[in-house]
Amino acid sequence: MADTVLYEVSDGLATITLNRPEAMNALNIATKSALREAAESAAGDTAVRAILLTAAGERAFCVGQDLKEHIGLLVSDREAGTGHTMNTVKDHYNPIVRALAGAPKPVVAAVNGVAAGAGFGFALAADHRIVADTASFNTSFAGVALTADSGISWTLPRVIGPSRAADLLLFPRSISAQDALELGIANRVVPAAELRAEAERTARALAEGPTVAYAAIKEAVAYGLTHSLTETLDKEDELQTRAGASEDHAIAVQAFVNKEKPKYLGR
Repeated sequence: MADTVLYEVSDGLATITLNRPEAMNALNIATKSALREAAESAAGDTAVRAILLTAAGERAFCVGQDLKEHIGLLVSDREAGTGHTMNTVKDHYNPIVRALAGAPKPVVAAVNGVAAGAGFGFALAADHRIVADTASFNTSFAGVALTADSGISWTLPRVIGPSRAADLLLFPRSISAQDALELGIANRVVPAAELRAEAERTARALAEGPTVAYAAIKEAVAYGLTHSLTETLDKEDELQTRAGASEDHAIAVQAFVNKEKPKYLGR
């Protein structure tokens, strides 16, 4: 894995850190490939019970595509008569978003600075976003004559509604942390100096929780967004049966009876 993305697993928590602060954590090919590898590893590792996605530096969470690299690739495409550059959506962005949004465990994004373009998309792929009071969001795509990618056309309307999402996509502009909180993009806003500690506390608390139940909650919410009430009720029945058969459920019930704090096993 390239050093542009750091990956660490500790006590059930996988921490993925974008590590190009000098470039505002822009996404060049090496970074996108490493992030895809880290996200897929964390999602598929049964020893990982929660994921924390964050970034190095103070200025940016991720400003999206590295346009300096991108323009060179576009020139090469034109000269060769190919269109390989835009394969990055299929090869990188889509797998990253699928891994984060579809992970059978909670994903927390700690947004420390500007989250633009695909960086915004990756933050929205998380289940819970803790945002520094100095951070901001920007869709950015239309500003460089592109359409939405990194899942934003699916996630953003579901977070803020289709009309507001279309407005932010058609008229890209900076959204402050406070505005993001009011829109529902941010779940919590904290002082920048406290962001990492607060995000780690939250992610570690989730890593110690009932992983099977968390996975079922994520699946139920995603399913309910695109299915009828009758279908969703059937899905809830299926998922509740699965959760009810978990060791964690038995542990939780026994702890409740004993008036103790449950110690979950994640299975």
